[in-house]
Amino acid sequence: MIDDTVGIAIASYPEVWRASVHGLTDMFMVAERYDRLQSASEPRRLRVSHYALDDAGSVLKVFDTHPSERERVPAAVVLPPAIGDELPFGERMGGFPEWIRTHHQSGAIICSACGGVSLLAQTGLLAGRSATTHWLHGEAIAKRHPDVRIDTDKMLLDEGDIITAGGMMAWTDLGLRLIDRLLGANIMLATARFMLIDPGAREQSFYSTFTPRLDHEDMVILDIQHWLHGTDTKGLGVPAMAERARLGERTFLRRFQKATGLNPTEYAQRLRVAKARDLLAQSSLSTEQVAWASGYEDANAFRKIFRKIVGVSPGEYRMRFSIVTPPAERDGDVTG
Repeated sequence: MIDDTVGIAIASYPEVWRASVHGLTDMFMVAERYDRLQSASEPRRLRVSHYALDDAGSVLKVFDTHPSERERVPAAVVLPPAIGDELPFGERMGGFPEWIRTHHQSGAIICSACGGVSLLAQTGLLAGRSATTHWLHGEAIAKRHPDVRIDTDKMLLDEGDIITAGGMMAWTDLGLRLIDRLLGANIMLATARFMLIDPGAREQSFYSTFTPRLDHEDMVILDIQHWLHGTDTKGLGVPAMAERARLGERTFLRRFQKATGLNPTEYAQRLRVAKARDLLAQSSLSTEQVAWASGYEDANAFRKIFRKIVGVSPGEYRMRFSIVTPPAERDGDVTG
């Protein structure tokens, strides 16, 4: 029997902005309704649960939209914005950091908005990675966590297994991105129309189609995926991945393909192209500079791979989705 329930766990940590907790819950329920209306087969259910701390600091469930269903690992964990004078950090967060790490290890997408990234950074999952938050919190979080690259110029950063959103109301962007990931673009757009949220510039500016499979339960391969998402894949080949996984190359290739649906080379290419998409849309770097920053030493090879995966050239993609004034390309890459 096919499991058609998708779980979303929302952390109602101390000083969380409760309006966003309930707003996200309502948004996901609207998405579930539209999936039921539009589904040609069995509709999916979005099971939204809220988790808080008890007096001993342990994490426990305090709300469930589908309480009669059996427990299962959530597909996503959401850390909403904070509303207090202090960022969510330290002992008062109780068991939340370990709770978040455990779900990440089980394949859940970890999402944070605004000050929620402070709690996410406390887990150590952002070490060596990029994240965004409210511009007001950027300096404080960067000082407390120097191993995290804080970029407050971005409204949304989607790295596959971790999604971070910027300002207070960026929980709406985060919610729409998660609906897109879990239920598809049509349901996301229907939800946005119903809630009168403009998804155009948001999705256009931060567009990415690579949705890695993280719920396959092969913990060795999942560890490699998490590593790939957080490292520079330039020059990284199968031997290095297999060695890190402590597997023979043939065994590693077989298990990686089975778990993710892609071979390791294709997976790394899609990660690089996802990064290139962000750079093309949000920076004024030339195509050659984007290629280099994305892990390609040969700009022509980058163009071929980009067109193969995306369906258009880097120049065409930039014309459609750029939110900055594009540079004058020396090589006429607008159509090539």
